[in-house]
Amino acid sequence: MVRLKDKYLSEIVPAMSERFKYKSVMQVPKLEKVVLNMGVGDFKDNPKAMDAAVGDLSIVSGQKPIITKAKKSVAAFKLRQGMSVGCKVTLRGDRMYEFVDKLVNVVLPRVRDFRGVPANSFDGRGNYSVGVKEQLIFPEIEYDKVEKIRGMDIAFVTTAKTDEESRELLKQLGMPFSQS
Repeated sequence: MVRLKDKYLSEIVPAMSERFKYKSVMQVPKLEKVVLNMGVGDFKDNPKAMDAAVGDLSIVSGQKPIITKAKKSVAAFKLRQGMSVGCKVTLRGDRMYEFVDKLVNVVLPRVRDFRGVPANSFDGRGNYSVGVKEQLIFPEIEYDKVEKIRGMDIAFVTTAKTDEESRELLKQLGMPFSQS
């Protein structure tokens, strides 16, 4: 069984029920999915860049990413509709809990001058997004095999109705929010 899932069921659900006065355990917000997204802007110049991004994302997530396509043509970016622009992975269930556990306890403490993730990146509906500047902070990625440093977006989708509930849930799961 996953360590973080056990913690959620045994500690977080009772704490959240007490704090927000939920009448049923089904009202307690939970993490629904985690979406990892990596944009590949230099794909038209370097076709192998997409393979590198897909490889990095699959190593980090433990799951095969899907390639995202452009929805519209943008002449300023020399982008045509249907061109590959990035890749993404949606994690659910045990893989999601393992990833969040790894992110909070291993990956984020490795960031240089880390003072916490921004506490204002909520969308108003209880979802949270954070950006990572380089994929090298993940221990699975070998430094020598990386051609180009790429960032990624990590979106946490919860069943919370408000940002306050979502912030409390993520804080209980171990998310290190900055104090500012």
